[in-house]
Amino acid sequence: MGKYFYELTLAARRLVMDMFCLKSGETLIITADTESDMEVVRATASAAFSIGAKPVVITYPAPLGVGKAADSMLAVDALTGALQGADAWVEFNNQWMLYSTPFERAMASNKKLRYLCLVGMDADMMVRLIGRVDQQKLSNFLHVLADKTGAAKHMRITTPAGCDLEFEINPENKLSCDDGNAEKPGMHMLGGQICFVPKLGSINGVLVFEASVSPVPGIIHEKVVLTVEKGLIREIQGGVEAMEFKSWLDSFHDPAMYRLAHGCYGVNPGAKVTGNVLEDERVWGATEWGIGYLSESDAPMEHFDAPSHCDGLCMNSSVWLDGEQIMDRGKFIEPCLGDMARALGRE
Repeated sequence: MGKYFYELTLAARRLVMDMFCLKSGETLIITADTESDMEVVRATASAAFSIGAKPVVITYPAPLGVGKAADSMLAVDALTGALQGADAWVEFNNQWMLYSTPFERAMASNKKLRYLCLVGMDADMMVRLIGRVDQQKLSNFLHVLADKTGAAKHMRITTPAGCDLEFEINPENKLSCDDGNAEKPGMHMLGGQICFVPKLGSINGVLVFEASVSPVPGIIHEKVVLTVEKGLIREIQGGVEAMEFKSWLDSFHDPAMYRLAHGCYGVNPGAKVTGNVLEDERVWGATEWGIGYLSESDAPMEHFDAPSHCDGLCMNSSVWLDGEQIMDRGKFIEPCLGDMARALGRE
C-alpha cells in the first residue's frame, strides 16, 4: 500500500469524473514512461474502470528528451494509432509527449480527443493539486483573472529578483484558462494556470528565472538572467546553471529555441516548487515563460516550429494590466481577485 492510498483514490475519481467527465464505454488512454509514478497510473485506470469506461495503459522506456526531441525514441506510429482511436488521453509521462509528433498527429486527426497534460504527476502532487483543491472556486477565480488579462492591451511583469518585461497582448493569439475541466475535445492542462501568448515581437526587457527551469537544469540555486529584445533571447547571464541552460538551448542548433513562446500565471493553491514543471508553473503568485516550440493553435499568425520547448519560473511576480497593478510580489491586490484568492486560502 503506497503513500496517500486513500486520498489518491479520491483524487483519481475527481480526475476521471469531475475533470474528464468520462462516460461509461469511453476509452481512456493513459500514457506513462519508466519514470512515472505507477500508483497514480493504477489509481486512475481503476477509477475509470469503476464507472464503466475502458482504460488502456501504455508504458514505455523514458526518452532522453521531451517534445519532438523524444521522437527518435518513441514508437511514433503505434502511439499515434492508439491515440487516434481514444476518447480521452491523460499523459503521466515524466518525459512528456506534449508537442511530439504522436501528439501533433493525434490532435490533428482525432477531433473528439480530450487530452489532459499531467506530466510527472506523483501521488503527493495529485492529492495536493487535485484532491484537496476546491476546483469550482479555483475555476471561478481563474476565469475572472483570464477575462481581465484578455481585455488588456499592454502588460508588465516584474519580480524582486530583477525581472522586468513589457509587451503587448495579441487578441488573435490563444489565451488558455486551465481550470482543470477536460470535458470538451482539445488540449487541457492541470487547473491553476492561465497561459497567454503576447504579440511576440513586442516582448522586451529582462527575464529572470528562479527556482526551476525545465527540463534543464531543473531546480536552480542561482538566477538565470535573459536579455530579451523583440521576443528573442539576446544574452544569457548567470552561474553554472545558466551556462548549462544555454548549452542545452545551443545543442539543438536551431535559432527558434531562443524565441519566447508564451507567458503564464501560476495560481494553484496547493502547488510548491518541486522541480516538476507541471507543478512549478502553477506555484501561487509566480509567472512562467515558455521558450521554443509554439503551436499554430496557440498563435495562428505567429507560430513557429522548434525541436523542443522549455519553461522557467519567475517567483513573487508583480503584474500591471494597462497600467493598473493587479498583483504585488505574488499577492493579488485588485479587490475582486483579492477576495476570491482569500476564499481559496491564499492572498
